[in-house]
Amino acid sequence: MIKVAGTVSAPLPARTAFAYLSAFEHTSEWDPGTAVMEKLTEGPVAVGHRYHAETLFRGKRQSLEYEVIELFDNHIKLRGENDDVVSFDSIDVRSTGPGCDVLYTAEFSIKGPFKLLQPFLKPAFMSLRDPALEGLRQKLHSL
Repeated sequence: MIKVAGTVSAPLPARTAFAYLSAFEHTSEWDPGTAVMEKLTEGPVAVGHRYHAETLFRGKRQSLEYEVIELFDNHIKLRGENDDVVSFDSIDVRSTGPGCDVLYTAEFSIKGPFKLLQPFLKPAFMSLRDPALEGLRQKLHSL
């Protein structure tokens, strides 16, 4: 499994930041690697809520279907999957006085014949981290 993680500080209350980030359809507003993120389930975010994503990876557009698998106390975890990869994305928001810290973690497991290439693909997955964290930082500072 390839793990990519980082923390961003924001001047928002943790509750405000989490309310925005747990509505995963906002991901395309801050992650330059996410071209489309559309909500497939109506109503408030809950376990079982589904999303369709179109992401850009190594110059190619990839479709993933995501489902919320955990949701509690400023924590959300989603499982995304397509024919080539399974992704677990977690967002944890912690209060830091008047602001908050957001820990974003993405874990990727390659499927099928490309599984053998997983160690060699780690740099490509790691290259997604910094632009996403910077986009997240900028978006949270603008809310």
